[in-house]
Amino acid sequence: MNYRLDESNHPPQIQGMETLLLLLGMGIFAGALTTLSGIGGGMLLLLVLSLVWSPAEALACTAPALLLGNLHRLFLFRRSVAWSTIAGFAAAAVPGSVVGGLLVSAAPPALTRWLLVSMTLLAIARALGWIQLRPRAWAMVPAGGLIGALNGAVGGAGLLVAPLLLTVGLSGEAYVASVSACAVAMHLGRIIGYGAGGLFTSHLAQLSLVTAAAILGGNFIGRRLRTLSSRIKGNRLEYATLVACVGLALLGIGH
Repeated sequence: MNYRLDESNHPPQIQGMETLLLLLGMGIFAGALTTLSGIGGGMLLLLVLSLVWSPAEALACTAPALLLGNLHRLFLFRRSVAWSTIAGFAAAAVPGSVVGGLLVSAAPPALTRWLLVSMTLLAIARALGWIQLRPRAWAMVPAGGLIGALNGAVGGAGLLVAPLLLTVGLSGEAYVASVSACAVAMHLGRIIGYGAGGLFTSHLAQLSLVTAAAILGGNFIGRRLRTLSSRIKGNRLEYATLVACVGLALLGIGH
């Protein structure tokens, strides 16, 4: 099943002021959440949009917006990036994401929705300690290729990048900055894959720019709120985000 988007036949759900308000609100929230916790905002944004659009449209719209959002976050924390740690991962994530993005153009929507659920449940299992990610230095390159492919196919693989970087000792602004750098590589790759697979239309590109502007605003808000995040004990913010993602993913199955 070839899932190319038809420029002349947009679903009614992606028309009107309601869509702009949704993109602005969710974009601001996603940017603030990711700047606070390092993860989660992009996955929430993707899952919400997949409820009103097809999964392929949601993936295509969020990719450029999340790329710009992560580029902006990377610029804000550019002095803190642990390049020596993430270089191999980021280099492998680009071609991996291209492959995953190409697969989306041929995947049935139902399969993509189930993959979204599986990715979210995998992130929950990791957060609860049921799956341990303790990579050796040499494993960062194959991990980049695999996680990049998952990100291209279903999005949200930043939820796996984050614990990977935590296990190699990153924390604080170095952690947030390095997650953003890895995300830039993955989003760049999946944009190439989606473009080659025919998923982009000019209308979705315009909506993606609106979303990107909202994410940039959310980044600024999140940076100002970072002092509050230290008052949240343990991983409560991450767990709350993952629980919300599971609920949205399961809701999408029945949508």
